[in-house]
Amino acid sequence: MRKFVLLFSLLLASVAAQAQFEKGTMIVNPSLTGLDFSYSKNSKAAFGLGGQAGAFLSDGFALMVNAEASWSRPVNNYGLGTGVRYYFNSTGIYLGGGIDWERYRYKGGLHDSDWGLGLEAGYAFFLSRTVTIEPAVYYKWRFDNSDNSRFGIKIGFGFYFK
Repeated sequence: MRKFVLLFSLLLASVAAQAQFEKGTMIVNPSLTGLDFSYSKNSKAAFGLGGQAGAFLSDGFALMVNAEASWSRPVNNYGLGTGVRYYFNSTGIYLGGGIDWERYRYKGGLHDSDWGLGLEAGYAFFLSRTVTIEPAVYYKWRFDNSDNSRFGIKIGFGFYFK
């Protein structure tokens, strides 16, 4: 019986979520929890914060802009970027991708910057009609220095409104 109730609740949530991925809807997605744990060759783990905002240009397809910052022992980085998200069948599962620019500040005062591509896969779990928790996995590939490429997980909140 529990499994049936859970399945019914998830089905109901995905039906209610369908309206949130329509053309004209706006999304704000801050990583308020600060849980942006990543791994790369240059830094073993990083604590980060980020935020995204965007608009749905068509049903299920959103254009996004983002800003982020992360801190680790040997290097701190700050980034700006743009990309897209595609939501599958109003279930909340999404894939995203984009291009970004990052500025690195190494211990000892050295600076560097690099362009790269990012890929992301996640799930928008609706807490209410307009608020979600969004866990995701991502990979960021750097053009100039592949040692700065990284794989990680993050948890954020999504706010959807017309």
